Amino acid sequence: MAIQQKTDREINIKEDSIPMLDLRAQYNKLRHEIEKAIVEILESGHFILGTHVEALEKEIAEYHNIRYAVSLASGTDALHLGLRALGIKEGDEVITTPFTFIAAAEAIVYVGATPVFADIDRQTLNIDPVKIEKKITPRTKAIIPVHLFGQPADMEKIMRIAKNYNLKVIEDCAQAFGAKHKGTAVGSIGNIGCFSFYPSKNLGAYGDAGMMITSNPEIYEKVKLLRNHGSITSYRHSSIGYNSRLDEIQAAILRIKLKYVDLYNLKRRELAELYTSIIRKVVQCPVEITDSIHVYHQYTIRSPKREKIRKVLKDNSISSVIYYPLPLHLQDAFKYLGYERNYFPESEAAAEEVLSLPIYPELKPEKVRFIAETVIKASQG
Repeated sequence: MAIQQKTDREINIKEDSIPMLDLRAQYNKLRHEIEKAIVEILESGHFILGTHVEALEKEIAEYHNIRYAVSLASGTDALHLGLRALGIKEGDEVITTPFTFIAAAEAIVYVGATPVFADIDRQTLNIDPVKIEKKITPRTKAIIPVHLFGQPADMEKIMRIAKNYNLKVIEDCAQAFGAKHKGTAVGSIGNIGCFSFYPSKNLGAYGDAGMMITSNPEIYEKVKLLRNHGSITSYRHSSIGYNSRLDEIQAAILRIKLKYVDLYNLKRRELAELYTSIIRKVVQCPVEITDSIHVYHQYTIRSPKREKIRKVLKDNSISSVIYYPLPLHLQDAFKYLGYERNYFPESEAAAEEVLSLPIYPELKPEKVRFIAETVIKASQG
């Protein structure tokens, strides 16, 4: 009897908890469409690079008002193959941010080039264009700005720098599908836009998936070749490529979700506005840059009381995550670059203070209010 009571209590706690993301809620609303599409694919017997993949590529290109889209196995592959297609190679340098997920820097290393980090802007947490220009050398060939947490980087300034120094720009849009900078969708501003459709993203598959978009036909053809073992036709290979093909089931799921992504992003923005209206006096909230649309892949606050806030949230069964606890220049994987602590003070300060709160389209406003009130209590105590 005691065991049964404990189990019931654990179930109640689980039901009352607030997760960072609830993918089941979204699935339940789309269940009929998704299951119908999956069954049709299973019955067709065609599972790789089929009609759904082709349709998804066309729809993603149209969404971004751009000529080409190539589906890939992941967002990391999009960055990697994009760099390959641009001719970035050993001896080259590529500038990116140290305050992000490792994928952008990894992709630079994959092609033999050297990641060069430039510090972030304190308000946006995105790479600072002023810092970019200071890092340019004769070996610099490209810039990878990351639209972090759904906030567009300052692409107007970045593109001006790229033009002045004849550099390529690869936009990492993994967290920013649907975000816009001065009316233009991110991903369609630089030479290449790279997207991740990892399940937790604003537009997420039910497994790994990615996409690269471009208006350059040569880049498009190169990436198409590289994703499928360098194959022009069956068993004829013009170069050494990779296995980075998207399957039909993931493409079909993404096509269904694409129809709703603008609505999902709008709901995220509404929830973010609610958060900010309640907690802006006790923590630093995300900013909305003029002429840009933030899509809030994460709602990330900053506070010197971060650890206390996190503990109080946990005590109230509210999830939170630190994105990111250690900047890339301090990671063991990049020790060989020779960076030391205090090299990028804004990135290091952010890593000590940032905390991401639950945000997803299905999150109820009353739960946002409860989370916000908990943050206030923790901050004032």
